Amino acid sequence: MTTVTAVIVSFGAQPWLEQCVDATLGSTGVAVDVVVVDNGDTSGAVKRLAGRPGVRVLSPGQNTGFAAGCNAGVAAATGEVVALVNPDVIVEPDALAGLAAVAAEPIVGIVTSSLRLADAPEMMNSAGNPVHYLGLAWAGGHGEPAERYEKRRAVASASGACCALRRSLWTDLGGFEAAYFAYHEDVEISLRCWERGLEVVYVPDAVARHHYEFGRNKLKSELLERNRWFTVLTVYSSRTLWLLSPALAVLELAVLAGATAQGWLPAKLAGYRWLVRNRRLVRERRAQLQAERTRPDRDLVPVLEARFEPTNVDAPPGFSVLNAVLSAYWALVRRFL
Repeated sequence: MTTVTAVIVSFGAQPWLEQCVDATLGSTGVAVDVVVVDNGDTSGAVKRLAGRPGVRVLSPGQNTGFAAGCNAGVAAATGEVVALVNPDVIVEPDALAGLAAVAAEPIVGIVTSSLRLADAPEMMNSAGNPVHYLGLAWAGGHGEPAERYEKRRAVASASGACCALRRSLWTDLGGFEAAYFAYHEDVEISLRCWERGLEVVYVPDAVARHHYEFGRNKLKSELLERNRWFTVLTVYSSRTLWLLSPALAVLELAVLAGATAQGWLPAKLAGYRWLVRNRRLVRERRAQLQAERTRPDRDLVPVLEARFEPTNVDAPPGFSVLNAVLSAYWALVRRFL
């Protein structure tokens, strides 16, 4: 029987954490243990879990962020497969077995679950996350009927809320880059798999229910934008970056306008400052990823999106025009990759 270690990173008040752990330990078809990383529990749930059979609690003493928390959890894992499960996700009994079976296939890198909305489980939260060629990513199929996503398929990115991969592959990839802190680390590691010739796969029968809240705030806005740039600057080749530079500039002007209008311009500017302060890290990370890749950027073309079309957030006015321009530019540029 395949062994699976589920890593759950918890921060703040997590009303669903104990139910999440109970459901995970109740998984069928695999032997499961759980590592809970306490990044700052405020509800007492982590203390109640300590000492429970099959559960190990790690307490770093501070909020290390989702990325570093996952790294710590996987470092303590013993399973052949590691699953990342958000503390507000409730897995169905056979979900982890479904993920583990596909994750064992040699051509597969990361597998992502059929993530449903907890209050409407017949509707999708994510069927894998689409990624725009300029680094934007969103929850695929959000709010759509789950019956539309009943077939296994390759996707650009797994959702870090509920995904899995071989522990040996995680080690080979080096896990998440801790500097991401939170958001977009699942996109980066997914694209790195594609650049190594490994598929990212959506597994429709691995069902999990997510108590999902998008919850845009200033810190999230900053992290999403700075980490999008961190990914683009490190994952793409120099040639691709030069080819994409006009489109990146156009999108950046649009984002700045939107940030100004919506009141999160300080967060956007904080993202710039972080990138400047950490330019050495960006250069070093870029050198590492470019040395590790085995496939050219043109092999990413089939999994990247030309249009930004999320259904979990409202697009700003006039975005359809920007989408048309960026889509036309992608049709031109992809010929030269």
